[in-house]
Formats: sequence, C-alpha cells, structure tokens
Amino acid sequence: MSKLVRRAKIKGTGSYTPDKIYTNEFLETIVDTKSDWIYKNLGIKERHIAADDEATSDLAAKAGLKAIEAAGLTVDDIELIVVATSTPDRLAPSTACIVQDKIKAYNAVAFDISAVCSGFLYGMSVVSQFVASGVYNNVLIIGADTFSKITDWTRRDCVFFGDGAGAAVISNANDSEGFLAFKLGSDGSGKDNFTIPAGGSQTPTSKKTLEEGLHYFQMNGKAVFDTATKVLPMVINDVLEQSNLSINDIKYMIPHQPSIGILKKTADIIGLPFEKVMTNMDKYANTSGGTIPIVLDETIRSGKVKSGDYLLFAAVGSGWTYGAAIIKWI
Repeated sequence: MSKLVRRAKIKGTGSYTPDKIYTNEFLETIVDTKSDWIYKNLGIKERHIAADDEATSDLAAKAGLKAIEAAGLTVDDIELIVVATSTPDRLAPSTACIVQDKIKAYNAVAFDISAVCSGFLYGMSVVSQFVASGVYNNVLIIGADTFSKITDWTRRDCVFFGDGAGAAVISNANDSEGFLAFKLGSDGSGKDNFTIPAGGSQTPTSKKTLEEGLHYFQMNGKAVFDTATKVLPMVINDVLEQSNLSINDIKYMIPHQPSIGILKKTADIIGLPFEKVMTNMDKYANTSGGTIPIVLDETIRSGKVKSGDYLLFAAVGSGWTYGAAIIKWI
C-alpha cells in the first residue's frame, strides 16, 4: 500500500442476523444430507435465514446503525456508505442508496462493491483510501448478503450459506494506529467455479433460465478449497512483510469462512495457532460479504481485543477475488 496522507482506523462495528434459523437437522428433512457430515466437513451447525419480506438492505441498515452508534456518531456524520454484496435488493439502484434512505444518512455518498465473499475486505481497502487521502472523515462500510434468496433448497449444496450483515465505521487515525497494509488480488479465469449463471446481460432472465434454475448459485467446492489454500497464505505473507511483522505478532485472524477445512489448512500453512483464528461458522454458516464484519463485531464486543493488538483479515471469493489486511487496534 502506497504512503498516504494519514492512516485510517475502525472506529465502531455492528452486526445483524435474521431471527429464523435452519439447523442441520432441519435440512436433513428437506434434502439428502447428514447433519454430522455438514459439521465435520464444513464446521456448520445452523444458519440464519432472512424472512420473505426481509431484503439485504434491511440487514445492512440494522448492522450499519449499530456500527454508527458504537463509533459514537450519528447518521449525519457519515459522508460515504459502501455496501459489499452479491445479493443486492435490485439490479438498480445500488443497495447502498437504499440503505442510505433507510437510515436517513442523507449527507452521504453511496455505492456498492461486488467482490462476493471478499467484498468487505475489498470495501475496507477502498474506503480507507478515501479517509487516508483526506476526502472523507467518517465512512460506513457494510458487508451484507441474503444467499437464502438464491439457494436451491432441493440441492445438497444448500447447506453452505446463511444470511447476515456486518458493518464498520472507518475514520481517520494517527500514525500509531489503524490499517498498516492491504494486499488484494483477482483472477477472472476462475469465474465459472462460483457463479450465478443467469440474470445479467450475458444470460438475461427468461422462462428458460427460470425453469433450469440458473438464478441459483453454482459452486465447484474442490476449486474453492484449492484456490483458497493457495492464495490466502500468499497474500497473508505479503501483508506481514509490508508491515514488518511476523505471524507471531498477530493476536487474531478475522477471516472469511468458506469452510472449517480451508481455515485449518491456511492456519497450518502460515504457522498460526488455530485458537487465534476467529470463527462463527457453527452459528451462521458462510454469510458471504457479511462474514468478516460479523466475526469482527463479535470479537470486538467480546472484549478479547486490546489496544495495540494486531488483527489480520483474509478472504477469498468468487471471481476469483482474494486479499488480506492488517490493522493495529487502538
């Protein structure tokens, strides 16, 4: 990351998950799967599911308001809202604009980022540049997804995802705190390994695409595992080098959570004790763009993080997209 005018820090966090829960045992009654297999291989026990009338913006707005409150600010203090999502309310306008209206943050510019499971990490990098360059002082970044809306509940891969949102307020910091390094990457050759085939300009919605179920997500699980365990150690080691830190300096890793197996393999490769890897897959499954900020919010509110601690973020998502970041907590 290039030298900027000033640093950016996380000033407050918030999260929200819907009330409805699908347990592994419930999924056994609607699809050919086994509860024990899901937990053993993926680390998931249950997932939260949005109500029929609950959109991604509803989850995002609730998480965003909690983050603003935690930061000691009001909605009028927010100058930019960025929502990282791959399940927007509509193709247009952006979900961020809908969130802006719902929380009445009318002083803010608003737009979306689409990087799927890496979305919140990409978003933190983007908004930190606005803060570090002096353009804005207080920015709200939200990761939110409702994958239940694009899940075929008759297929075995329905077990992977849940719904949720997390948010953070990014503000200016002094030279002894805040983000130290970011490293992002993309590889579009992996575009077919996790995708929603229809609904865009390449394959517009039609009676045929609806009948063939092409508006549900499709995933190559082996490709996700192989890619994640290759690129995550690479970008993690890069940000450690940028920050002049070793893996032993990291207090906690706040990762995206595609599966417990990917997290354990990655931790083993980089030499990080797994007890330092913060996980909540058992309660929420994979919440895509919401994963990292939900884990972050829970970790912060637990009181585990102390001033001076170094936190490591890491994510991999459809695209392929991937990245890592390190922050020194205030």
